[in-house]
Amino acid sequence: MQKYLAKSNPPETIQEHTDNLLKNYQTLKKLYPEINIDWYLLELVCLLHDLGKMNRLFQKKVGNGSGVGKEIPHGYLSVAFVPYSKLEDLGYSEDEIQVVYQAIARHHERKKDFTEQEWETEIEKLSEQWETFFYERLADNADYSSEIDTIYFYPEARIFEGEDTVGSENFKNYVQLKGLLNRIDFAASAGIDVELENDFLQESMEHQLANFREKNAAADWNLLQKYMLQHQNENVVVIAETGMGKTEAGLLWLGNHKGFFTLPLRTAINAIYTRVTREIVTDKQAQRVGLLHSETYSQYLLHEENTEMEIDEYYTRTRQMSLPVTICTLDQLFDFVFRYAGFEHKLATLSYSKVIIDEIQMYSPDLLAYLILGLSYIDKFGGKFCVMTATLPGIVLDLLHDNEVDFIQPEEKFVSERVRHSVEVVHTEIDSVFIKPFFHDNRILVICNTISKAKKIYSELKAMFPNKKVRLIHSQFIKKDRSKKEEEIFEDGQKDNPESCIWVATQVVEASLDIDFDLLFTELSDINGLFQRMGRCYRNRALDVDTNVYVFDGGEKVCSGVGQFIDKTIFMNSKKALEKCNGALTEMKKMEIVEQIYSTEALKKSEFYDELTQALNYVKSFDSYELDKKEVRSKFRNINSITAIPATVWQENKEEITSYMEILARSSKEVSKKEKMIARTNLAEFMLNIPDYLYKKSEGEVHRINRYETVIEFKCDYSEDIGIIM
Repeated sequence: MQKYLAKSNPPETIQEHTDNLLKNYQTLKKLYPEINIDWYLLELVCLLHDLGKMNRLFQKKVGNGSGVGKEIPHGYLSVAFVPYSKLEDLGYSEDEIQVVYQAIARHHERKKDFTEQEWETEIEKLSEQWETFFYERLADNADYSSEIDTIYFYPEARIFEGEDTVGSENFKNYVQLKGLLNRIDFAASAGIDVELENDFLQESMEHQLANFREKNAAADWNLLQKYMLQHQNENVVVIAETGMGKTEAGLLWLGNHKGFFTLPLRTAINAIYTRVTREIVTDKQAQRVGLLHSETYSQYLLHEENTEMEIDEYYTRTRQMSLPVTICTLDQLFDFVFRYAGFEHKLATLSYSKVIIDEIQMYSPDLLAYLILGLSYIDKFGGKFCVMTATLPGIVLDLLHDNEVDFIQPEEKFVSERVRHSVEVVHTEIDSVFIKPFFHDNRILVICNTISKAKKIYSELKAMFPNKKVRLIHSQFIKKDRSKKEEEIFEDGQKDNPESCIWVATQVVEASLDIDFDLLFTELSDINGLFQRMGRCYRNRALDVDTNVYVFDGGEKVCSGVGQFIDKTIFMNSKKALEKCNGALTEMKKMEIVEQIYSTEALKKSEFYDELTQALNYVKSFDSYELDKKEVRSKFRNINSITAIPATVWQENKEEITSYMEILARSSKEVSKKEKMIARTNLAEFMLNIPDYLYKKSEGEVHRINRYETVIEFKCDYSEDIGIIM
């Protein structure tokens, strides 16, 4: 028997690699027997997917033979081993057999750069290798044919999803079969389990309740949490005010099931991850709870004391979606809506998972469109979702219905009778002179719509109170300084903190920080953003003053940012609604105003509505596989900024910055993957995202690290107090 390799480093035969796939196949089948998949066909594609690697040119590449000619991707050759006669005898339809061929041929999304004649020639040559190949686990699935019927497969064929086949059984079967083959194959190649069992979360939640009862014997889950517990097997949309325990409610709904918890902002995700791993799932976190966003590795470095295993393995498990619970950003999960080449493993995973969507009102129109479409796919494929939000734009419900998404809603909103905010509307632009007399041994939060306005107000207040603590936070600080500021505002924003201070901020504080200031002075953005901002003042306490929120509506003008990133129609509607909001404002009243301003009818003439509907139609207009993954990442993130290091920061830290660049420039034989990840994480501490419009006002010097990576030094001044100074 000839020995054929599947991999060279370390050496692994085709049979050994396939054994690892079959082990993961059994794990998946045992943990999630309810997955809507033909288990025999999934086992079959696992058995056959790499048999094409026995061709001479692949074996030459892995140092196990010789040959001359053009190598054809092995998936296209593995189709020669599909036992189509057996499948016909078993009663599989032409469509179902096509799906088997397609899943095997395209389990790696490789570009087709060969002719049909070249493919047929290589298929014929495989007969020699087949004679010397033996794998007992093929059993009666062992078959080879140099003639492949074109009704089943030819290289140009692709199972496409046009408008006439959206949701077709054939396409669903293909996504499930290829997607789960990918998951199993990725896990086998990475040397990890394809899935780890969630056998802990319900017990962890019971322990959490027991901890509450140690402090208060009468403690129990509230009405929201009980509702979620009772509707674990349904798609749910619930509205609940801030402070109602939405995190616990979501985890109770998830129960002992595979799940993803999504939030709009990385800082909020990091905070939830820290809380869950330190307060709820306090044991074996590296096998149970993952954190998935663009800075996962750096966050794991911070939490390394909580993991009892090598951080690289934890990172790999997270990236491969093998963990029972993953807390993540929307773009890490929902980019599958573009149906790019290689999307199937995400949707196949979500077909047996539960997804928690928190703070839906924070998403921009394009992200909201992707979310709506994503939920419609999850529903069609058999997964479950719950949407939990403090305020729910009415248009969201209409769009879910329009896209035939099935869900339930409780008859009542989960809202208390308490009043936390009393509002005074100020009919001028935001004004530091107005704010000045309110500062005396208290903690004040000032929120502006734009960074330039925030810098102006900060400078004025700093000049008024030179010996007092006045701070500024926005998105144009390097990561190291931004992290320090987030920690500092979090400490200053605790209601029992005796130190007086003024913090001037932008919308970066709207939904990411658990802070509770005494007074809020804010520009009007839109009503949704305003209510989010109010949540940073008297967050968890009842109103005990005449006024604690001052809203500047711009007077005869509009506020900063309106017409740029704040929709003018929504702003004007919000301004009008505010006329009735002077004085105490109940939580129920807030929810009613949001529903009214964000109803489909009220939004119809707004840019928000146009962007939302255009994004929905835009994504639906693509054929499957029209885009590649790289294109989708840029579209999904809507990138309009450049990552760079300010020149001042570069000069002050040149030695340290270049030392990290030197590590990244060295080959993988010289430095380990972990050393490179640590260097990349440390280098990112000096970086920030500079908006396009600012970047164009100056120039950037490009420093090359290696063939693929560069670092931009942006010509601007920088201060750790103010951020970028143009």
